[in-house]
Amino acid sequence: MHTTLHNLQTRNSAARLTVPAPSGDDLEQILQAALRAPDHAWLRPWRFIVIEGERREDFGGVLERCLLQRDPGVDAVIREKTRVSPMRAPLLLVVVARLQEHPKVPFSEQRLSAGCAAHAALLAAEALGYAGIWRTGSAASDPYVGAALGLESSEEVIAFLYLGTREGNAKNLPVLKTADFVNRW
Repeated sequence: MHTTLHNLQTRNSAARLTVPAPSGDDLEQILQAALRAPDHAWLRPWRFIVIEGERREDFGGVLERCLLQRDPGVDAVIREKTRVSPMRAPLLLVVVARLQEHPKVPFSEQRLSAGCAAHAALLAAEALGYAGIWRTGSAASDPYVGAALGLESSEEVIAFLYLGTREGNAKNLPVLKTADFVNRW
């Protein structure tokens, strides 16, 4: 099977990630792949924020404060799990949609383009021997998190991509039949 098709058909999320993370030329290759996402009118409606090293701990503090603002009485175990969540991977790549008024490209299409950029980054990471998982959750749309990340009012978090090296074996993928998802018109 062609390598590209194999990567597309076998990619799956890795919940347990360890070092090494993509860096240097590998990270550049991943970002270059993301920049090739479908992009009507060449708006380039995305940007990326890299969080690595000790900054992951700082971001964990942001997520914990966000959680406490939503739920001041949250259980201590959930609070701790939230605070350490960025440490699940050696690198986080935040994919941000940069929404721009355009007569032919609605915001929904721009969000999809940013989502395609996130998917391309995951595929590129896998092609380079890394793994990842796409997470969002309530923090992705929280104004406090957006402000901490330096988002403009016209920007939205599309994905928190946790990237690193897969720890353990890849999970078994279910066999899906295309006939279950395709209709002919």
